[in-house]
Amino acid sequence: MSDEISAALLLGLAISALFAGFIDSLVGGGGLIQIPALFSALPQTTPATLFGTNKFSSIFGTANAAWRYARRVDMPWRTTLPAALAAFACSYAGALAVAWLPPLLLRPLILILLIAAAAYTFLRPDLGTVHRPQHSGRREFAYALVLGGAIGFYDGFFGPGTGSFLIFLFIRFFGFDFLHASAAAKVVNMTTNLAALGYFIPSGHFLPQVAVVMACANVLGSLLGTHLALRHGSRFVRIVFLCVVSAFIVKFAHDTFA
Repeated sequence: MSDEISAALLLGLAISALFAGFIDSLVGGGGLIQIPALFSALPQTTPATLFGTNKFSSIFGTANAAWRYARRVDMPWRTTLPAALAAFACSYAGALAVAWLPPLLLRPLILILLIAAAAYTFLRPDLGTVHRPQHSGRREFAYALVLGGAIGFYDGFFGPGTGSFLIFLFIRFFGFDFLHASAAAKVVNMTTNLAALGYFIPSGHFLPQVAVVMACANVLGSLLGTHLALRHGSRFVRIVFLCVVSAFIVKFAHDTFA
C-alpha cells in the first residue's frame, strides 16, 4: 500500500470515527458507523482485527463522554456501577463466544428489538423526558446486574447498537430520562469495550496506527456530541435517539434481507 493511499484511507476512517463518536456520545450506536467503514476500507483484514481496532478507537471517545457527563449530570452510580461490573465480566465471555457461534445469526433478532424499541419510544411521548428512578436497594442491584450482564455479553459478541439498547433499557426499566440514561450508558459501554480489548489486544487483533488515528477523531466527535446533549437536554436526545434508531433499522433490514 502506498503512502498516498494509506493517508487517504486514514482520512476516510478518521471522518467515520468523528461521526461515530458524535452519534455514540448522544445515543450510542457508533459501532454501526465505524465497523462498516473499517470493513470497506480494509477488506483483506481479518474481522477479529477490525473489531479490535473498532473497540480500541471507541473506548477513548466513550471514556471522554462518560467523564464529561459525570461532571455535569448527577450520575446514578447505584445502578450504573453494578451494571458496569456485570457488563465487564460478560463482555469478555461474549468475545470468546464469537469463535463458537456466527454473530450474523443475531441480525434478525436485533432488527426486531430495534423496531420494538423505536415503536415503544415513539408511542410514549413522555418516555425518557423526566428522571424518576423506579427501583432501590436489592431490586435495583439485581436488575442492574442482569441488564449489565446481558448487554455486556452482546457487546463482546456482536456489538453494534449496544449504546442505544443501553439507553432504552435504562429508561424503560429504571425510569431514567434520556440524559441520565445516556450518561450511565457511556460508563457501562466503556467497561464492555475495555473487557473486549482484554481479549483482542493480547491476541494481536488490532491495527495500532489506524486505531490511534480513529481514537483521536472519535474523541473529537464525542466532545461535540456531549456538548449538544448537555446544552439541549433529554428532549433533544430523545429526538436524536428516534432518528438514529430508525436509520439503524433501515441498515439492519438492508443487511439482513438484501
